[in-house]
Amino acid sequence: MTTTTTLADLGWTNFYQSQVDIDEVTTTTPARVRGVHRTQISVITTEGKTDLTLEPGMSTSEIAIGDWVLCDPKAALMIRRLDRISTLQRGSDYQHGERQLIAANIDTLFITTSCNADFNVARLERYLALAYDADVTPVILLTKSDQTDDVQHYIDEAQSLGPDLAVVALDARDVTETTKLAPWCGKGQTVALAGSSGVGKTTLTNALTGEDGATQGIREDDARGRHTTTGRSLHKLPSGGWLIDTPGMRGLGVADVVAGINEVFSEISVLENQCRFRDCKHEGEPGCAVAAAIEAGDVTPDRLKRFQKLRREDAIATETTAQARLRSKKFTKGVKKAVKKKKR
Repeated sequence: MTTTTTLADLGWTNFYQSQVDIDEVTTTTPARVRGVHRTQISVITTEGKTDLTLEPGMSTSEIAIGDWVLCDPKAALMIRRLDRISTLQRGSDYQHGERQLIAANIDTLFITTSCNADFNVARLERYLALAYDADVTPVILLTKSDQTDDVQHYIDEAQSLGPDLAVVALDARDVTETTKLAPWCGKGQTVALAGSSGVGKTTLTNALTGEDGATQGIREDDARGRHTTTGRSLHKLPSGGWLIDTPGMRGLGVADVVAGINEVFSEISVLENQCRFRDCKHEGEPGCAVAAAIEAGDVTPDRLKRFQKLRREDAIATETTAQARLRSKKFTKGVKKAVKKKKR
């Protein structure tokens, strides 16, 4: 018996339908991007999978896995990309203002870490900031739960990052464990899987999809993994949902995600509005509500340091080229003054 695939099965909603012009209804075909290559994209339609080239002047760098596009399948041509309901992207580690697309039109981000030396609160906060800024629901997955005697410790540490944050501990090698993720993997739903190398993303992808992608071990000395997934791709889930897997990310820069950072550190960002001075840096100024919260034990100094570090990084990464030049010029001028003063 042949099963018919509908647009709704692919994740199509009224949000995308409303963007299609009347004349495009009969002349174009909606397609979902499942792969992005140097000069073309791979998509899936209700008729199946195909590859498309782009109109002259368009670049595949503007396309993300999960995007919806309108195409002419007979000409194997993409006509245009539809607006996204969510865009997950990270800041560039090297150039100001640039952001790298991770995935588009996703409902949930599975932030994956493992119950060993890979577990890192600061890294989880970065992923959470990206998810909240994209208006995507984050879920922290704690893999390799079978390899620790104190899985509750990891659960408590992750749960401390948000009272309403979903935290799931599982053994990715056990297919039955994936039933814990059913609430986010239903028909038409799209989840993205992200995390550093070696935390079991490929193993989890295999368990969720029924595929058999190759996996690699980790270094026993520091629990660091080797890259298995080298590109992003869209996978169909037996439950009716869709999964986007991503390569392990060595760097996870933030850029223009101040709203997401404020949500991750909501207990601090709310207190900032109660400080006596609008430009309070929480470094001993009188009437500092954040300092008072630290003294009362409601906020930890380490949490404040991580909040300030992300805020600074975000501010630098999102500044314009002109602002960057001005900041560099002021810094150089300051250094020259200091050197000149020292020579006197």
